[in-house]
Amino acid sequence: MLTLRQLRYFSALAATRHFGRAAGLAGISQPALSMQLKEMEAKLRGPLVERTPTGATLTELGRQVAERSGRILSAMRDLEELPRAHGAVLDGPLRLGIIPSVAPYLLPGLLDRTEKRYPALSLVVRETVTATLVSELADGSLDAIVASLPLGTGELAEAAAFEDRFLLAAPAGSPHAATTPAMAELIDADELLLLEDGHCLRDQALAICRTIDPRRLRSFGATSLATLLQLVAAGKGITLAPELALAAGAVSDKRLRLVRFAEPQPFRMIGVAWRRSSPRERDYRALADLMTSCRPTVGGHDTPLEHG
Repeated sequence: MLTLRQLRYFSALAATRHFGRAAGLAGISQPALSMQLKEMEAKLRGPLVERTPTGATLTELGRQVAERSGRILSAMRDLEELPRAHGAVLDGPLRLGIIPSVAPYLLPGLLDRTEKRYPALSLVVRETVTATLVSELADGSLDAIVASLPLGTGELAEAAAFEDRFLLAAPAGSPHAATTPAMAELIDADELLLLEDGHCLRDQALAICRTIDPRRLRSFGATSLATLLQLVAAGKGITLAPELALAAGAVSDKRLRLVRFAEPQPFRMIGVAWRRSSPRERDYRALADLMTSCRPTVGGHDTPLEHG
């Protein structure tokens, strides 16, 4: 019979695709991990992974086992959280995932607020793209995630925290900088700079600029908004920036001009998502309320932007 310990070890291997990193994540030696894997393969009568020079790849059987073991471990995690659901709000450990276009601007204030209001909370934060966060939330590796909502999966529950409006970021001397309000239909694919595939901010920008063919976009492989804004400041193009970044003081380059769009201004909804099966809904809604109260702001919808 397979054990929960073996499922946890295999889950670490499936997530990292590397024996050494999986062993470190599981807190055991690499030989011990290999031995547990061999026992699983013997019980399941087939190979779960194929070793490669750089790590390991899952076999078809391994992929099926990883999917099912993820659901089992997620259910176990929810079961273990039952006592905490009946205790104090936001008490004890909580593993939180957050997308990169929100993390640097929201986390400092959020962490400061949680330390003061919920001193018994032990928060562990992981920053990565939405698809990875959703996967790790589903398999129980994370308890909740902060992302752009809705996520479009019925297995997750969500609580909205705040609207984050989009601004057009352009070089100070460009025609776009002199056009108020900004007009999405005037943006050309040859000048639009976006994050690489996998970042929800890219998809949201393309949704706003509906007439642009993504195949015509220039590719810089940028993985951070800070990189995009530096490229814009250097006159390499234009981009869309969330107001959250401006409010947090991350956009201070005088070579940039930030222009609001006409009403209704495009925005993304930032909030918290968690497994519907989790008994800690009260905690996650409290976290969303905390995000609402501590997010940086620059004023109302018509607040002038002094940039540029």
